[in-house]
Amino acid sequence: MIRTFASVAFATALIVTAALAQQKTVRVVGSIVGVDGPIIVVQQKSGEARVRLSDKVAVYGVIRATLADVKPGAFIGVGAMPQADGSQKAIRVMIFAEEQRGTGEGHRPWNRPGTTMTNATVDTTVAGVDGQVLRVKYKDGEQRIVIGADAAIMAYVVGSRDELKPGANIAINAADPKPDGSFEASRVNVGRGAVLPD
Repeated sequence: MIRTFASVAFATALIVTAALAQQKTVRVVGSIVGVDGPIIVVQQKSGEARVRLSDKVAVYGVIRATLADVKPGAFIGVGAMPQADGSQKAIRVMIFAEEQRGTGEGHRPWNRPGTTMTNATVDTTVAGVDGQVLRVKYKDGEQRIVIGADAAIMAYVVGSRDELKPGANIAINAADPKPDGSFEASRVNVGRGAVLPD
């Protein structure tokens, strides 16, 4: 009987472990409502999330930027809507800090229906009828990006763990789910001023 119970418990533990291993990282976005040592409590639209930060957590501030900051040679991430002519109309442009160069390089679906994300280096930029037109290049290709007046332009700057305090608006793009329902993270984006990172 004891041996059978132990076998069932072991099998259950293996199933839970396997399920967690297959579980992908999740996004945690909201406002910090509490800090308990290495754990931050984040109020999301869906409820509270407890996130344990790694010892060497990377913190990046998110600030407002302008079109003038999107220069040739900059490494950027562009969330965009594909256009009929093959170009991408920017919804949001993120200028990466230099130490983030190469992060997520490439072209793929974004987290909004029907949109794309392109992380690439700005090759050229010229004024166009519908806005600034960029040619960006990444390892396996290039894209033509149109940045209109309605696009949000922001930039990452190196931040500090001291910024992670109650009231701060944060976004964690890759939090690891844990068996107790909490999460772990090694990078946090924190909005500065009125900026809401997403």
